[in-house]
Amino acid sequence: MNAKVDTTALNRPVTRQTFDEVLVPTYAPAAMVPVRGSGLDLWDQNGKHYLDFTSGIAVAALGHCNPIVVEALTRQANTLWHLGNGYTNEPVLRLGLALTEATFADRAFFCNSGAEANEAALKLARKHAHTKFGPHKSRIISCYQSFHGRTLFTVSVGGQSKYTEGFEPLPPSIDHITYNDIESARAAIGDDVCAVIVEPLQGEGGVVPGDQAFLQELRDLCTKTGALLIFDEVQSGMGRTGELFHYMSYGIVPDVLTSAKALGNGFPVAAMLTTHELAATLGVGSHGTTYGGNPMAATVALTVLETINQPAFLARVKQAGSKLRATLEKVVADYPQVFTQVRGAGLLLGVVVTDAWKGRSKDIQKAAEANGMMVLIAGMDVVRMAPALIVTDEQIAEADRILRLSLDGLLKAA
Repeated sequence: MNAKVDTTALNRPVTRQTFDEVLVPTYAPAAMVPVRGSGLDLWDQNGKHYLDFTSGIAVAALGHCNPIVVEALTRQANTLWHLGNGYTNEPVLRLGLALTEATFADRAFFCNSGAEANEAALKLARKHAHTKFGPHKSRIISCYQSFHGRTLFTVSVGGQSKYTEGFEPLPPSIDHITYNDIESARAAIGDDVCAVIVEPLQGEGGVVPGDQAFLQELRDLCTKTGALLIFDEVQSGMGRTGELFHYMSYGIVPDVLTSAKALGNGFPVAAMLTTHELAATLGVGSHGTTYGGNPMAATVALTVLETINQPAFLARVKQAGSKLRATLEKVVADYPQVFTQVRGAGLLLGVVVTDAWKGRSKDIQKAAEANGMMVLIAGMDVVRMAPALIVTDEQIAEADRILRLSLDGLLKAA
């Protein structure tokens, strides 16, 4: 027999070494293995406690094991799990209504990840342009150092060569401009462009905020040329910057918006939002997904949306974001040999290292982890903070203490 059946596998001891033995090595995870979480608190296999300022890369916006989300998921898990896409379901209809009522959009398409949401948005743009203008209008414009997912299409759009090397030939008719460079945008966006996709706040590219004038120019150029403006809000959306979606901070309305990450607080779900007119482009059978919009995902997402999209909750996010920024700016002032500036918005902030520390953001991340705090990096020159939106002032103060302790240790060892 070829089948390897082991009925005890559920209880078999596993360690970080097990990753190296049985999983495809697409990641290089930390040595510790988290096993339990509550809010912003995590514990590893050895019982060590960590303050989580990553929220799973801006995913667990309501914290780990949030009781409201747990209750919603448990209730739906005992009601209805899944249906084929020949049927709709009540949770996804409620979620669609809630998202369209809360945003510019009239229609929603649900899938499982940010990459799939962006794939759907880009396919919509290509098909819309082909139908309305003809096949010549197919070029896609994105920004260097952007990140839109890991499918071959979306990683090609992303504009970071390190993610496309070895996967050539890449999909054609994709060009890149410099983020926040208006002249670069004007030179690239012509009548053959079907879509411009942009993060209003770049995350993986270094936590770089979009300039108001740059994003407005993209909006104007798209309107002028008939291209669709796609805002990728996979990381910046769902309350992360103090608005439900970050486009609301600018007052610039896209044609298409994509959301994922925090939409399900860790349960895989994503959405592409757009208008009646554009949605009509994707008729029956033109696009689809097996799991997208299933009852469990939709129930969780609706619970998350209704929790976050409250004036008091979003006001607290802005308050916490200001507190964290002020705290990090004081760290920058006290450690000028390590850091130069804080940038970002709300509770998505990046601390940029000095020239002397270039390439060493990972060292800071590891030092913080050793002292009991989890942080992110955005490239090798930015330490990224994306705590759950429920972070308290006391937890911000504790993060400050641990970060300073970690920096002191690194400087002493230098």
